[in-house]
Amino acid sequence: MNRKEAIREYKERKTEKGIFSIRCNATGRQWIESSPNLGAARNGAFFTLRAGGHRDKALQAEFTANGEPAFEFEVLETLPDDVPQLNLRDLLKERKLHWVAERNAAPMRNE
Repeated sequence: MNRKEAIREYKERKTEKGIFSIRCNATGRQWIESSPNLGAARNGAFFTLRAGGHRDKALQAEFTANGEPAFEFEVLETLPDDVPQLNLRDLLKERKLHWVAERNAAPMRNE
């Protein structure tokens, strides 16, 4: 594959949007968040956790105490590709709240 084809494929790829959880298997605690790009959310969450600077201080404290092997990333729900961009943020928020209640989990804090 040449460079132009690779760039075109990269631009045309579809990103999964939806709801995910990060669970500490050592304690059973779970945090729920939503994202318009689940792949980037996973990479970003674990990168900031490894660096010790995750915005959710409780999640960071458990990660530091238990180590990365105790944690798992799980996609709980993906949204269809045809969700209008205008409604995406509200729908992600609504579905996140649903899963927080369903799993009796903590919403991921943005502080």
